[in-house]
Formats: sequence, C-alpha cells, structure tokens
Amino acid sequence: MDNENATTKRKTIYLVDDNITNLTMGRNVLAGHYNVATVDSGERMLKMLEKNIPDMILLDVEMPEMNGYDAIKIMKGKKETKDIPVIFLTAKNDSDSELEGLSLGAIDYITKPFSPPLLLKRIETHLLVESQKEELLKYNKNLQSLVEAKTRTVLELQNAILRAMAELVENRDDITGKHLERTQSYLGLLINAISDHPLYAEEIRGWNIDLVLLSSQLHDVGKIVVKDDILRKPGKLLDAEFAEIKKHTTFGEKIIDKIKRNATEHEFLEHARIFAVTHHEKWDGTGYPRGLKGTDIPLQGRLMAIADVYDALVSERPYKGAFTHEKAVEIIMAGKGTHFDPNLADVFFEISGKFNEVANSFKQNS
Repeated sequence: MDNENATTKRKTIYLVDDNITNLTMGRNVLAGHYNVATVDSGERMLKMLEKNIPDMILLDVEMPEMNGYDAIKIMKGKKETKDIPVIFLTAKNDSDSELEGLSLGAIDYITKPFSPPLLLKRIETHLLVESQKEELLKYNKNLQSLVEAKTRTVLELQNAILRAMAELVENRDDITGKHLERTQSYLGLLINAISDHPLYAEEIRGWNIDLVLLSSQLHDVGKIVVKDDILRKPGKLLDAEFAEIKKHTTFGEKIIDKIKRNATEHEFLEHARIFAVTHHEKWDGTGYPRGLKGTDIPLQGRLMAIADVYDALVSERPYKGAFTHEKAVEIIMAGKGTHFDPNLADVFFEISGKFNEVANSFKQNS
C-alpha cells in the first residue's frame, strides 16, 4: 500500500522532442524519479494537454512543423495550460535564444548535451518551487476563507445587534407594527429605481447598498428616549407632546454619533445618522429638526421621507384608519415639490404598484 501511495504521488513530466534517441535517453534519466510521457511533436503534446495536465514539460526548441517557441506561445494563451512549468532543452547555447525562451514564459533553459544529475537537480528544484507556490496559494485561499468566515460572523453579530436595537424601538412604539421592515423594503425599491437616474446615479454609485438598507432600520432609534406615555398615546398628540416626539430625530443623531466615537465602521453609522436626523425634513424647508430645504436635505433623508410617509398612510393607527394605496399615492403626489423631492416623487409614482405589492405581502404574513 505504501508503494502504491508513493507511486500515485510521483510527479508527471512530458518530455517533448522529435528525436527518438533523445526521448529514450531522457526517459532513462527520468523514469526512476517521475512518471514520464514521451511525445515526438509539439502538435501531439497540445493534443495530450486537452486531456491531461502534467506537472512539468521538458520541451525541445528545434522541432519540425511546430517548434518549441510556437508550442509554448499556444500553451500560455490558454487558461488550462498557461501555468504548466516549461523547461526548454536545446542545442542552442546563445544568450539571445535563452532570453527568447524565458521571455515566452519558460522557467529554465538547459542546453544539450546535458548532465543527467544536473538535469534531475534542476527539475527537482523547479518542482519544489511550483509545489511551494501551490501550497502558498492554498494557504492564501484558506486564509481568505477564514477571513470571510470571520467577516460573516462579525456581520451577523452586527446585524443581530442592529435588529435587536431596532426591534426594541419598534416594540416600545407598538402601534407601528413592522414599520422598520416595510420602510426598508420601500427604500430598496426607490434606490433600485434611481440607480440609472441622471440626478441620482452618480451619488448612489458610491454607496454600499446593503449597508444603506441595513442602516435605515435605525432611522427611528431616537424614539428610545421618548417617554412611553407620549410614544404610546392613543389619539392625536398635543402640541407639546408632538414637540417631544420631534426630538427623536436629534436624539437619534446623538445616539449614533456616540456609537461612532467608539467604532471603526463609520460608513454604516454615517448612513444611519443621516437617516435618523433628516427623514422628517421637507423639500420646501418646513420640516424638522433643522428646516433643511431642497437638495440641502441629504438624499437618504429625501428617500426615507417617501418610504416613511407611505407606510404611515397605509397603516392603521389608533387615531386614524389605514388609507388605501391609491389615496396614499394621491397624498404623496400632492406633496410633490413641498414635502417631497419632486423628481423622487415622480419615481415613486412610476413604481408605486410595487409599494402596494410590498404592503399587501406584509398584511398577508401578519
């Protein structure tokens, strides 16, 4: 069994030469150490390579019809054979010929007549180098897999924490149901729709969309500091109570800024901060907390404004029933250019049917 394993581990070498004497002598030198296949032409070697890939090729330069230089050019042009190590064996001993062979991708250039011990040593050295390269590639792949696995673990943990925070807020404000999940879905529809829009494509090209959508779940995180008796009040809020509710935007900004000071991942948190503090701004400057106007409102806030309002309109509240999808679309389009970015409102109108599909899917699964 040990002898069988030793045989299967032997490297395979193609010896390519049009001279039968050279092939016989080469086989005699190599057969005690390697599995050797002798090939009498470059064309036949290329045919053999279509079925089997050796560990190394010893290739004669001067052959009729297809010489070694032509053969290696074809090999290096194919994905399957470009990495096979090739050593040229040739009677040419001028530096120009050697330079040409090496420039075509050969790893060595040995002149004939060669010393058998020297040939074996050169082959052994190059096969060792190739083996080490393969081991390094495997190591790098394994290392990459470990890094990817670790990264997935960290992202899963991050997402679990994020989800827990978002649900904590959502559970306190229990009248909103699955508001965070729905708005995230609506936001995804809008971002996908503007990916080729001349006004927005350039800006969102630099976004990691997955991070943006995940971060949107924190847009209401500031509600965590709003008193329960205000947050859960059935019926319409008094002016003073509404003033407290409005503070959830700046509370959210402060919470996320505090997290940013102790974190290394800032892209995700920066998107979350923008969502939190700007999703109630209005295009005409009458929104809160800062009365931003037009494109001074970050794109994240303008997008979330539509997603957030649509969800509020089609959802039931203690102080109002759920509007129909058609009524919600009518109200949003009436706010085009005042509450909402007019171009984004037009985009919303074009894909509003998809919003309705999302809303209905959540109702069916509730």
